[in-house]
Amino acid sequence: MTSADVVIVGGGVVGCSIAWHLRRDGFTGRVVVVERDPTYARASSNLAMGGIRQQFSSAANVGMAQYSAGFYERFDDTMSAGDFRSDAWLRQRGYLFLVDADNAERFERRIETQRALGVAVERWSVDDVREHVPDLMLDDIVFGVFGPRDGYADPKRVLAGFRAGAEHAGAEFIAGEVTDVEREKGGVVAVRVGDARMATEIVVNASGPYAAHVGRMAGVDLPVHAVRQQLFRCRLPHVWPYRFPMVIDPSGVHWRHDDARSPDDPDRIVVAHTKPDEPEGENLTCDGSRWESEYAPFLSRRVPAFRDLKPVDGWAGLYEMTPDHNAIIGEHPAVRGFFLANGFSGHGLMMAPATGKAVSDLIRNGASRTIDVTPFRIARFAHGTLLHDDAML
Repeated sequence: MTSADVVIVGGGVVGCSIAWHLRRDGFTGRVVVVERDPTYARASSNLAMGGIRQQFSSAANVGMAQYSAGFYERFDDTMSAGDFRSDAWLRQRGYLFLVDADNAERFERRIETQRALGVAVERWSVDDVREHVPDLMLDDIVFGVFGPRDGYADPKRVLAGFRAGAEHAGAEFIAGEVTDVEREKGGVVAVRVGDARMATEIVVNASGPYAAHVGRMAGVDLPVHAVRQQLFRCRLPHVWPYRFPMVIDPSGVHWRHDDARSPDDPDRIVVAHTKPDEPEGENLTCDGSRWESEYAPFLSRRVPAFRDLKPVDGWAGLYEMTPDHNAIIGEHPAVRGFFLANGFSGHGLMMAPATGKAVSDLIRNGASRTIDVTPFRIARFAHGTLLHDDAML
């Protein structure tokens, strides 16, 4: 543990993607990933819903999402190596946004922007929606927006694939907690892992909702806050005759199928709903009472056949939120060698491939040549040039 060329703090999907891309892009130095919980029991990567979509409204996020979507289409072939066979369980069943009159104008603009940026997106009439998802109540819906290349994967399997791929590519993983980031003359010189010192001139903060804590070790304030996000899994009353895409209701409730892994498994869905006024903090307790008050009424209104659904499982993970709900990517201007890959606000797994490529480019070349990540620089908060995207969930 005496020295490393790059130390990545956080071994979730973002940290693993950065490590994998560095090695695959030809970086020959020692890459060390420090993960404080190798079981990943509290990791956002492990507790996510697994959505993968290109339907954003800003060019910056669309670019990140397009690279990542293509990467996930090749993920299993890319990450399978040696005796490990990746199975990310990617299901490209699309994202279907249901649009009511209040949101119609905004979605029309978004469709125009997405098509101009090369996103595969379809505007469905109410009849189109009914044909594809016949159980939906559509009396208040004016049209739908469908992304045929969008979908979802199994977060646990994506994490396992990224980590196995990074290790096979030559990245080293250490179980431990970074307790300090040492600096001299404006730049990083070492990290402390427990009581051990590891000399390095490059540290990547990929610590998810704990990013601000790691930032303080490096002497900087990062506007990243942990916010709880709850999910529920429900067993369907019978095997559904078709597979749901990721359906996003105007209320914000959204759900996807949770396919049976074996013939004896039941048919299920996973349901989420972001609470706008959720208090900040590292709260991983699932509040089951919210099902009846915030989930079930909207879900049963949209799908009357779901009226009697009850959760068979519920859990909470952490979003890493920034003031504009967009990521922070790049070298911190006040600390040379301290790179940020933080604040994805619920889209960390979704954009992990692009983040890994961008940070690899920044470390190796001093610029991101594949994906333009300049809009994600932390300086935007000081300059008042926040990144706006109205397609956040």
